[in-house]
Amino acid sequence: MSRPVPVALIGVGGVGKAILQQLLAPPLAAKFNLILIANSRKALSLPLPTNAPVTPANFLPILEEHGAPLDVPSVISLLASHPDGPGIFIDSTGAEAVPALYPTVLGHGVHVVTPNKKGTSGDLALYKAIEDASYPNTRALIYGESTVGAGLPILSSLKDLVGTGDEIEKIEGVFSGTLSYIFNEYSKVEGGDVAFSEVVKIAKDKGYTEPDPRDDLSGADVARKLTILSRLVPTAPELPKGYASVPTQSLVPPVLENASTKEEYLERLAEGDSYFANLREEARKEGKVVRYVGVIDIANNKVECKLGKYDFDHAFATALKGSDNIISFHTKRYSPRPLIIQGAGAGADVTAMGCTSDLLKIYERIRL
Repeated sequence: MSRPVPVALIGVGGVGKAILQQLLAPPLAAKFNLILIANSRKALSLPLPTNAPVTPANFLPILEEHGAPLDVPSVISLLASHPDGPGIFIDSTGAEAVPALYPTVLGHGVHVVTPNKKGTSGDLALYKAIEDASYPNTRALIYGESTVGAGLPILSSLKDLVGTGDEIEKIEGVFSGTLSYIFNEYSKVEGGDVAFSEVVKIAKDKGYTEPDPRDDLSGADVARKLTILSRLVPTAPELPKGYASVPTQSLVPPVLENASTKEEYLERLAEGDSYFANLREEARKEGKVVRYVGVIDIANNKVECKLGKYDFDHAFATALKGSDNIISFHTKRYSPRPLIIQGAGAGADVTAMGCTSDLLKIYERIRL
């Protein structure tokens, strides 16, 4: 049997903990050797001197008690020089600083798996440095399936389409689980008059939004996902500043743009209800619902995040439930009916699965 691949996990929040749980359980435990876990402050080398098992239930107090200050260059060196290596660096942080080190990680021959969008959706210079340091330019691999669709096979499907010579004409979808939930509740085929502010508050109470809902309503998360996808399409517009180059419609209504804190915003949220009620009524008169979508339109050389109106029988109106994502690929082969991928686009377990499936891809390429 092939020897396990050494792995270091940086970031042990919700997604990181779910990755840890999957790594330590069959069948992944036989393929991967977790040699280090770390949060933003401390790193813990494994196995422990006592050989006591580390589990998802006990790792945090052990990390806090026995961990040393985190030094990412040392982690890279550990993975690069491991006798069973080079190993895999998992970045499950939401930080900007860690993705900035991807070219260095890859330059040491260490592979990267990440759900962190900030490396591949930022400035073009960093993206190109990551490209230059990874396969096919080197032997080091980088995978980030979960950066766009959590556990949904969005990036791998797009790579297969492009790699087999299909021509991408348009990519369109509901990419945010948070905004999917909000608009599925606010604008329904069967109608309804629920206030937009009420839906946002329910979404926040359910834990679907960031602590400050404006972080979701800004559309920046969708812009990052579009950037990652567009960079895999050779004919897509170049985005020199990454997601900041994507025209992005904010869902913070004009009347609330002067709210200085999240508390003030939440208190005044109802002031924007008439703005959204008018949008919904206008769409309904046309036999349509409102959705917040991301679009990569090759024919018109556009990448944008915006409110869109869709017919009552459109998949974006009828197929979405809860916080599902749905993405359609219009291509030369998949025409006039697009390839549609739909399912849970958020959640720790499915996001972690996107990461661990990437780990398996690397395992198969370097061990089999």
